[in-house]
Amino acid sequence: MLRSLTLALVALTAVSAPSLAQDPVQPFADATRVVVVGGSLLEMVYALGEEKRLVARDSTGVYPPEAQALPDVGYMRALSPEGVLAVNPTALLVVEGSGPPEALEVLSKGSVPYVTVPEDFSHAGILAKVRAVGAALGVPDKAEALAQKLDAELTAAEAATSAIPADERQRVLFVISAQDGKIRAAGSHTAANAIITLAGGINPLADMQGYQTLSDEALLAANPDVVLMMSNGGQGDFSADLAANPALAASPALTNGRILKLDGAYLLGFGPRTPAAILELAADLYGDRIVRP
Repeated sequence: MLRSLTLALVALTAVSAPSLAQDPVQPFADATRVVVVGGSLLEMVYALGEEKRLVARDSTGVYPPEAQALPDVGYMRALSPEGVLAVNPTALLVVEGSGPPEALEVLSKGSVPYVTVPEDFSHAGILAKVRAVGAALGVPDKAEALAQKLDAELTAAEAATSAIPADERQRVLFVISAQDGKIRAAGSHTAANAIITLAGGINPLADMQGYQTLSDEALLAANPDVVLMMSNGGQGDFSADLAANPALAASPALTNGRILKLDGAYLLGFGPRTPAAILELAADLYGDRIVRP
């Protein structure tokens, strides 16, 4: 499960941000037995109080804990039509990047309609996802109430982090894996880059796109103040591998022991828990200078 979550987060964070101007989502004709693919969408269904509709989730759906009782139809980018159809769904709600496309086409032809919810790692993107989920489930009023609540929470979190002076912002390197001395880290167009920025940090690899394996020269140039990792990454705990890399070991992050670990779905999900994740990461970076609303 943890490896699937890691792969999903990497896959979703390596795409260009889509336009938020989308065609209106039409409600499912029958939303009584819904399969949700995408951890953030699953959280939104629960936040809307519509979990009674759910009959299955994909392996990236790890929160809330009670969702684990739902059948698992597999990894979001390797869906099997047979696995989905086995739970007799009336509708399929999928986050952008799910597939493969051939599987979704088979399901659609098999009379299982699906809605693809755009993924965008931003304040506006979260609200758009909530509204799309609510529209698909036929509860737009509930979705609007949740969107307004999250809008206020996100605005408050951003206000709290914006007070950090530009010359005091921490350089935060998000590391997804370390193997055989090679460090793989996040550049721009990733959820990691977005959450670091929202929390008042600076991604020293913002000129690089997606996740890439870094050369020693790139690591030296990054010179992070903090290394950020997922506490539940599918690669296991590779803290020792970070220290074993001479280029990274010389950084302020390693010299001062500033390695932060947060739950991956919480940190990178861009769902209902994102305002809390922004504030928690900011507090880890800046201590009591971050005043939580």
